[in-house]
Amino acid sequence: MKKWLVCLSFLLLMGCESVLPKQNNDINVQENTKDQPSESVPEVNHDTILIPKEQVHKGNLVLVNKEHPIHTDGIPTDIVNLYKNKELIQGYALLDNTIQLSRSVALNFGEMMHDADKEGVNHFMISSGYRDASEQEKLYRDKGADYALPAGYSEHNIGFSLDIGSTLKPIDQAPEGEWLQKNASEYGFILRYPKNKTEITGIKFEPWHFRYVGLPHSKIMKEKNFTLEEYLDFLKEQKNFITTIDGEKYEISFVPASKNMTLQVPIHQHYELSGNNVDGVIVTIRQNEG
Repeated sequence: MKKWLVCLSFLLLMGCESVLPKQNNDINVQENTKDQPSESVPEVNHDTILIPKEQVHKGNLVLVNKEHPIHTDGIPTDIVNLYKNKELIQGYALLDNTIQLSRSVALNFGEMMHDADKEGVNHFMISSGYRDASEQEKLYRDKGADYALPAGYSEHNIGFSLDIGSTLKPIDQAPEGEWLQKNASEYGFILRYPKNKTEITGIKFEPWHFRYVGLPHSKIMKEKNFTLEEYLDFLKEQKNFITTIDGEKYEISFVPASKNMTLQVPIHQHYELSGNNVDGVIVTIRQNEG
C-alpha cells in the first residue's frame, strides 16, 4: 500500500512539471505582445535647413527697381555670351554678338521659341540681355534718366531680363509680340512693364521687356494681373498661399529675413527658394499627389 501511494505521488509530481512550462510560455508570449508598440513610428517628412542671409538677394523673384538695387550676390553665375553658345540660339536672331544672358533663362527662352515656331511665329530677335555695371553706367550717361536706369537699378543687371523684338516690325505690331503677350507666362516669363502700371513699376509701358520669374509664379501673376511688385506684396501679406496650376498643387510661403533663418523643407517634394531682394525669402513647394 505504501509503495502504491509513493508511486501515485511520483506520477502526480511528474504531471505538474509537464504543465508548468507550458503555462510559463503562455505568460511570456502575452508579455512580449504587450511590449510591441501599437503604432509604427511616424516617418520624418521634413528637414530643417539654415538659410544664409545672402539668399534674400538671390533667385528668380528678386525685385530690382529704382528703390531696390541688385546685390552682387544676386547676379547668377551662369551668365553666357549667346553668340558663342550657338546651341542656345536656335529659333531666334541676335541684334549683335555681344548679348549675354543667364544660361538657364536662355534654355527656357529657347523652349518657348521652339513652340512658337510650331505655330508659325518665328521672327524673334533678342536686342538686349545682361549688362554689367560699366555697360549700364555708360548707357545711363548716353541716354539719360528718361531712357535708362543707373547701374545696379536695372533688371538687365541680373541676367533674367531681355528685350525681345521682331525682324518684321516693332514688337507691339508684330505677330511675335502678340504671341508673347498670350503665351510667355506658360514658360516662366512675364511682361515686366505693362500698360497702366507705371505708378507701380516706375517704368513706362515697354512691350519688348520680358523678365523670367519661373513657374508657377508667371502664371499666377498673369491670372491676377500682378506686376512683380504687386505679386511680392501679395505673398508677404498672405504669408502662405496654396494654389493649383495645370493640375499641379503648389504651396508658396513668405519667410521674413532674420539673422539665423531656418526653414522646414520637404524631403520627398520639389522646392525652390528665392529672395525678394528686400526683406524675406519665398519658398515654393510643388506638392506630390497622394
